Amino acid sequence: MTTATKSVGEPLLEVQGLKKYFPIRGGFFSRVKGHVKAVDGVSFELRKGETVGLVGESGCGKTTVGRTILRLIEPTAGEVRFRGQDITHLPAGAMRRLRRDMQIIFQDPYSSLNPRMTVEGIVGEAMTVHGIASGADRRKRVGELLERVGLSARHMGRYPHEFSGGQRQRVGIARALALQPEFIVCDESVSALDVSIQAQILNLLMDLQQELGLSYLFIAHDLSVVEHISDRVAVMYLGRMAELAPSELLYERPLHPYTRALLSAVPVPDPTRKRERILLEGDVPTPINPPSGCVFHTRCWLAEERCKLEVPEFRDVGGGHFVACHLVDAATATLRKDGKEVPVGAGKALPMAEAAKVTLEPAAEAPAAEAPAAERPAAEAPAAEAPAAERPAAERPAADDADRKDAPPPAATA
Repeated sequence: MTTATKSVGEPLLEVQGLKKYFPIRGGFFSRVKGHVKAVDGVSFELRKGETVGLVGESGCGKTTVGRTILRLIEPTAGEVRFRGQDITHLPAGAMRRLRRDMQIIFQDPYSSLNPRMTVEGIVGEAMTVHGIASGADRRKRVGELLERVGLSARHMGRYPHEFSGGQRQRVGIARALALQPEFIVCDESVSALDVSIQAQILNLLMDLQQELGLSYLFIAHDLSVVEHISDRVAVMYLGRMAELAPSELLYERPLHPYTRALLSAVPVPDPTRKRERILLEGDVPTPINPPSGCVFHTRCWLAEERCKLEVPEFRDVGGGHFVACHLVDAATATLRKDGKEVPVGAGKALPMAEAAKVTLEPAAEAPAAEAPAAERPAAEAPAAEAPAAERPAAERPAADDADRKDAPPPAATA
């Protein structure tokens, strides 16, 4: 997708310096001993009709960002503005009215639907709570929503266990659309589905966006899926933004070393094309005690002393391309080390076969198979064993226990 067709007016959603710290309690009095810094200063904008993809490793804070924006989780610090209004500290009543315009599609289509409710109750519950429709009118609207997401109105009386995973996710999408929102958080909404079903759900989301003018924050860890649906892509690492750029620009010319490492892991559906895999050393640091300076410096092969001491600014280097890296030259929008540009794909790289621990060396010659005994010279052929009856008694094999019981005792020797 491209941003050419999107509106260029005021942002629908603005996030500035968003933080969410979860307290760690311990001891007899449950005192706070520390914090898990799940989200640590995230900033971005989302315009009407636009899709922003949010990617990163598991545990980087993607889902927490989405839920904190909707205030399903209360933020620790920062500001969230929706249609120009600061919603960070709205009272419960005002926030409840605003939820009609902000919805979420959850990741798991199995646990996110109440197994005791019918589809009509699941999709129509929000209409009753917000006083939009009830009775026959609600039933009619639910049927229309189900038809819109590719189901049948006859499914209203069924329960979630009677549907497949893809159908359940369609029910979840219908529930999110019930209040006619402007903004939807898609929290890994296709990651639990088969590939063929993923394509159907993605096409459905894109069709609904064109038809209803929706804006999506699309959270995922599959970079190929994000490239397909997103206008802009944001990359997170350890609770912070590493890079944000238009989709085509990010995939063609990534600047942050972490983004380059992620993209090098995307499979290429072409057996003749070779790709160098950038392997990151070490483990992801704990968000309880993140590294000083740039949080990525402990795994970055280009890190300098400055990276360990100073937190990089998340800045625009041109064309709406934001990056948080000391080594990116804003004048040329390139990643540079010791004054030289670092080309895309360069790093602590290993060929894909070696990265997968597949040896490229020719296999050692197999030992020659032995010739059958019949074909060997007489001197080499093993002598045939004589029948047991013809062998001396000392060389005969011992009889089984069952045979011994019935056998006569050995004759006494003089």
